[in-house]
Amino acid sequence: MLGIGTKTPDSKLAVNGTIHSKEVKVDMAGWSDFVFKKNYDLPTLEEVEKHIAEKGHLENIPSENEVLKNGINLGEMNAKLLQKIEELTLYVIEMKKDISVLKQENELLKNKK
Repeated sequence: MLGIGTKTPDSKLAVNGTIHSKEVKVDMAGWSDFVFKKNYDLPTLEEVEKHIAEKGHLENIPSENEVLKNGINLGEMNAKLLQKIEELTLYVIEMKKDISVLKQENELLKNKK
């Protein structure tokens, strides 16, 4: 084990301080594109709202207390954040479709007058 800025490393490389780098590569076992598969069960916005109200954070995202206690794994967190972005994209696409239908209905109602 190697420690930089620490005499008690707890990992193969432990750094107590800032790391400056041009690039960091994290090997991953999976990625978040499963959100776009047909069998993905996208939570309803009501379910998301309920989870936030009950837990105070997004589902599958660690709470502030968990992060303060345990830190985060950058690769895992990036995958989770991408999952949330992809879910948001699906919600926005659905909302766009709903807005288009409402606009058409609004135009029909205007033309009936």
